[in-house]
Amino acid sequence: MYKCGRCKEPIRFDIHSVDNIQCEKCGFKIFFKERPNVKKVIKAR
Repeated sequence: MYKCGRCKEPIRFDIHSVDNIQCEKCGFKIFFKERPNVKKVIKAR
C-alpha cells in the first residue's frame, strides 16, 4: 500500500511491474510506502 505525496490518496499497485506511475487523482509522481505503527523493543547488551 502506497500513499500519494501530495494529496495523501491511498494507491495500490505493483511497484515492479509499472514503468510510469502517477496518482490518478492529482497526477503526482512521488509516493510513500505506508508503514505500520509498531513499537520495537531492543534488548541492550
